[in-house]
Amino acid sequence: MMPRLGETYDIEIETISKSPEEYHTDAYFELDLPVAPAIMVKNEIVVEGSDVSEKKLVSAIQRHLGLSKQESSGKGIIERLLKR
Repeated sequence: MMPRLGETYDIEIETISKSPEEYHTDAYFELDLPVAPAIMVKNEIVVEGSDVSEKKLVSAIQRHLGLSKQESSGKGIIERLLKR
């Protein structure tokens, strides 16, 4: 989902991966980052500690890009189906 959203919207995607033990250290908690797994859009925590729906993630991306649903640069359902 993330690579496709990176192609659809003008956004940079950063993935941070650590061992499970590293997420439970005092040093990690001092960073004030969300509980993994998590997705953040800018400083907004979209979800932490669970999965997220694509609809909720797209909504957060559009909000931070200042796009309404009608102005979305996302492709229509037919284009997405034909691309696969």
